[in-house]
Amino acid sequence: MAITRARKEELVAQYLDLLERTNGFVIIQYGGLSVPQVDGLRDVVRKADGQYIVTKNTLFTIALQQHGWNVPDDLLQGPVAVAFGLDNFPGVAKAVLEYTDQKEFETKFDVTGGIMTGDVIGTKQIEAISKLPTLDELRSQLAGLLVAPQQGIVNVIYGATGQVVNVIQAYLDDKNEDGDAA
Repeated sequence: MAITRARKEELVAQYLDLLERTNGFVIIQYGGLSVPQVDGLRDVVRKADGQYIVTKNTLFTIALQQHGWNVPDDLLQGPVAVAFGLDNFPGVAKAVLEYTDQKEFETKFDVTGGIMTGDVIGTKQIEAISKLPTLDELRSQLAGLLVAPQQGIVNVIYGATGQVVNVIQAYLDDKNEDGDAA
């Protein structure tokens, strides 16, 4: 069944919107998947703050060209889906690789590459990106770095006041022993 011109324009507009909101995406070639398997991957990508869509290659190529990004012609062959990392490309890459590495998907999924900030990247680069900390992990690390100096100051002050209290307590104990001996 042919796609109408209006539907094609709608799809290109949808792809352009996703390209505007993303900093990278993973291209996945697939075949022989059941609906629950596709829904499982879609859910995993959504939980990683991304979006998974099955693309029409020619229309996606048009959207990439209009957006000014490189077109990975060799990656857009056959049935292709794209996992967009909307706010968290490393997290989406990690989620896709973990999901597709399951034994049942060995022959059904193939992560072929992707694009990050306009540059075409290969599978090995996607694997490296997936090992980067996610946005939430980076925020946690940053918060830890900001809190660490304050925690050190509190520990120094607590240690100093504790030592003063110990000296005073020792003095009082010594005074009481002298009073008891007299």
